[in-house]
Amino acid sequence: MDYCLGSGDGTAAMFSAHPDVDIDGDGELDGVRLDIDGDGIYDDALADLDGNGLADHAAFDLDGADGIPASLYTDDGSGTWAMTPTGAGGPLRWFGLDGVEHTASGPIDFDADGRPDRLLDVNRDGLADRVLRAGDGGFDTGYVDTDGDGSWDLTLTDSDGDGTADAASAL
Repeated sequence: MDYCLGSGDGTAAMFSAHPDVDIDGDGELDGVRLDIDGDGIYDDALADLDGNGLADHAAFDLDGADGIPASLYTDDGSGTWAMTPTGAGGPLRWFGLDGVEHTASGPIDFDADGRPDRLLDVNRDGLADRVLRAGDGGFDTGYVDTDGDGSWDLTLTDSDGDGTADAASAL
């Protein structure tokens, strides 16, 4: 697995390592133990859960008796590590398009189309501020809460399936 870490001075370096910890509990090693948070304990990990050879999850504080990370962050492809629904402080909260508040538990079907969607908490306040709606083979629509008030302000659409938004519209 390959992963990139910065030194805090604006530089970064790529590393390669063989997985030595099972982050998702499926019995297969998919993460590399590190001390990401700088507490002197190798109880954090970077993991490749999508199997492409690159770290896509950062798990913090795996030293609990249950083996579940205190915080779990996902690289959503934008280079931003966002909190996933299993993050610290309890389950992620989110508002539907109708304004009704929900609490994440298990797979989330934001748009009720029968496919699980990805919720992200980029600012780490416990409230989802991005949604990636599942499409055929990837994500075709994104919703963004631009001002952090819990309501969705912007819709992004990827109509050609290349992973980049082709259109944006206000909600």
